[in-house]
Amino acid sequence: MKLFLRDQMPLIVVNFFQIVLSSLIYHFDQSGKLETEIYVVILNIFLLLVYLGFRYFSLSSFFERLSEPAREDQLDESFSLDSKTSLGKALQERLYGQYTLYQQDILQYKQKLDRHTVFINQWIHQMKTPLSVIDLTIQAEDEPIFDSIRDEVDRLKRGLETVLYTSRLELFERDFHAEPVGLHQVVKQVVTDYRRFFIRNRVYPEIQIDESIFIQSDHKWLCFVLGQLITNSVRYSAGVSDKVIFSSFQRGKKVGLEIIDFGVGIPKQDKKKVFQPYFTGENGRLYSESTGMGLYLLDEVCKFLDHEVELESEQGKGTTIRLLFRENIHSTYL
Repeated sequence: MKLFLRDQMPLIVVNFFQIVLSSLIYHFDQSGKLETEIYVVILNIFLLLVYLGFRYFSLSSFFERLSEPAREDQLDESFSLDSKTSLGKALQERLYGQYTLYQQDILQYKQKLDRHTVFINQWIHQMKTPLSVIDLTIQAEDEPIFDSIRDEVDRLKRGLETVLYTSRLELFERDFHAEPVGLHQVVKQVVTDYRRFFIRNRVYPEIQIDESIFIQSDHKWLCFVLGQLITNSVRYSAGVSDKVIFSSFQRGKKVGLEIIDFGVGIPKQDKKKVFQPYFTGENGRLYSESTGMGLYLLDEVCKFLDHEVELESEQGKGTTIRLLFRENIHSTYL
């Protein structure tokens, strides 16, 4: 009630003067002429205009700021609207109090997220140690059963890597280092890391990349992206085709990497959804290992790296994925 009265005080004062002036005019003029009534009406309108003018100039900056769209870089300025009214000042104080509480909640959430990320990273590194021991232990064994163990160890390693990079994605800026990367060298390295995966599925890579091409990217994240592409290409080519092609191309001022497989392809109705998290589509029901996260993570990482992703696919004929690197920012021909 007090806030309401303080906010309406200018109107109460103006109305009081209207009543006093109108009473005085009628008190000194007993003629009852029409001119007197018109004069009173004009006077009241004048006082109303004075009041509206006062309110406009005192609140103009306040309403202008309220009518502006919210911007992330002006959040703190939203609480200095320069209002001269009691209601405006009370609103500012209330908004600032809510904003402070919101900031505290965000800070707590970030701290929990950081702790969770640290825990995941530590846990994954702890899990990698026994896997490495298992891998070394069976390295010299030639019996078929050990081949199956090696395949499962590789699968566990790729799964742990996916979890690790997924947890780091929210903190990408802290784990990013741009450097010149040889496109042929990085593709060859990742293909070598996945050699057992290729052999087990009887799919073989063909690298057709100019060794003089260098791009500006993050080597570690780019290897992760290529790993996701290889996993998808080989998985959906096994039993259908025995070849995956890696080739480079130039498109205007952009350098591109093209990964072509001749596997099952993607159904037309699924193409627009394959970059959504956890979407497996029709192929996911046929391949139990599909998680729906590979292309989503690829797309998210490429957005951070400023690399473009293109996808072409036809069911029964295969899939082509292109990574485009901006020449004036991330890639050059040497």
